[in-house]
Amino acid sequence: MSIGVHNIGQGCVTCLDHDEHYILTFPNGYGRQVNSLIDIFIFNALSILTVPWIELGGECSINCSKTGYNASIVFHTKPFYGGKKHRITAEIFSPNDKKPFCSIEGEWNGVMYAKYSTGENAVFIDTKKMPTIKKKVRKLEDQDDFESRCLWKDVTYNLK
Repeated sequence: MSIGVHNIGQGCVTCLDHDEHYILTFPNGYGRQVNSLIDIFIFNALSILTVPWIELGGECSINCSKTGYNASIVFHTKPFYGGKKHRITAEIFSPNDKKPFCSIEGEWNGVMYAKYSTGENAVFIDTKKMPTIKKKVRKLEDQDDFESRCLWKDVTYNLK
């Protein structure tokens, strides 16, 4: 049993300190709770379920028009038999290059490792060691009609 959300469109992120503007696409999202093999073979006569989990899957991209750097990212879904959850691979490209200067693999919610074209290997990021930074969001009355928090304010209110 699972539910999937196919994300369409793109997001924009601006790094004010560097005057850089990034356009990115999003992975698909899945809520998973797969029945055990026993359930599958005896047609749900028993109800033995795994612990539910959230999973990301699919391909994404990140592009910076100012610098020309771009990245291609793949969120791998867990295979039915074996395998690991939350896997990610990515390649980062210099402007106009067809060959990546950096390849990344690991877990999107854990540790990711980088392998550079120079042969150097390093920890790219350890998300468990990252500090939590509080979002800075404009007040609702200062947002445009179609900004996310303004658009969904009634739904958010009623969910609370």
